[in-house]
Amino acid sequence: MTTIVKAADAAHFLSLLPAMLGFTPVRSLVLVPFRGTRSIGALRLDLPRDGADLDAFAATCLGMVCRIPDADALAAAVFSDESCAAGLPGSPLLASIRRAADACGVRVADALSVGSDGWGSLLDDDCPRAGRPLDALSLATPVAVPPGDQASGAGLPSVPPKQAEAVASALRAVRTALRDPRRDENDVAPRRGARRIHPEALAVVGRLDDVVACFEQSLDADPTSLAPFDAALLVWCLSRPALRDVAIVQWAADARRGMRALDAQRRWEEGAEYPADLAMTMWGDGPRPDPGRLARALDLTRRLAALAPPAARPGALATCAWLSWALGRSTHAERYALMAAELEPGHGLTQIVLAFVSVGHLPDWAFRGE
Repeated sequence: MTTIVKAADAAHFLSLLPAMLGFTPVRSLVLVPFRGTRSIGALRLDLPRDGADLDAFAATCLGMVCRIPDADALAAAVFSDESCAAGLPGSPLLASIRRAADACGVRVADALSVGSDGWGSLLDDDCPRAGRPLDALSLATPVAVPPGDQASGAGLPSVPPKQAEAVASALRAVRTALRDPRRDENDVAPRRGARRIHPEALAVVGRLDDVVACFEQSLDADPTSLAPFDAALLVWCLSRPALRDVAIVQWAADARRGMRALDAQRRWEEGAEYPADLAMTMWGDGPRPDPGRLARALDLTRRLAALAPPAARPGALATCAWLSWALGRSTHAERYALMAAELEPGHGLTQIVLAFVSVGHLPDWAFRGE
């Protein structure tokens, strides 16, 4: 069930992987499924820990490949920081992948290994035990290699301290406006001891009357130009699970679906059953979300998390984690979820995303080419 790829072709293939993935993989297993002779995406996984059951790990990997419609072949590549002096790194893992593929009737196009000082193919009988020189890969590089590895870009953007202070102040004012009723028009001055409500807070809180429009407008705005009170309102919304879930469902599709999610949330709070097709989105099932909208929402929520005071940050971070997971960036999702867990260990959405990542669960749409 294997097809040998000549060394020059293998070098060319390896040089293309960073461009396919959008980063240079490190300490990773990369699986490239094929439909016939055409590749149909790529999957990156962390290398299994020492002592792990490699056959079980390989079976999980092939389970992912077999979820891709019409995938009938794969190429596997191990990227390790180990030396090739004692043999190609990851050879036992690649052997397990080949056995699992054979059991599933999946053709193995190649089984490659890249170490710190060499590379090679387990299917190349002429490959030296210590691999071939890494220079061959650089010579075969047909496109610019993206900077960074799979963890790059998972941090929060840098924001000026004054902007963060302004958002923190605005958030306090928004919370006051939401907690205190508006004064009667006949009151000339606030009651003695009453906290004055900031007029901008009152104005921005009014946007909650049409929260779906608020979420949609925020998606179209430049995250770097958010006014402090607008940012504060969104931070507050993402800290409320019901509103956060409405935002996620809406950002994954459109405003019409956001209206349905908002109505469903209200009905659920009154005892009605939550619609299954909306709940499916949160679990990674159902129609494939618009990746452009998800990416814009991620840019927005990363900015909000950076601007928010630490105590108000978990909701935005958990939203970042879910959006990253939905985009197939599980490494980033884990990073944001761990940041949220440090601030609020029992945060619900955070724990859900961490559970997804820990078992290698990916959204169903990641396996569909629609």
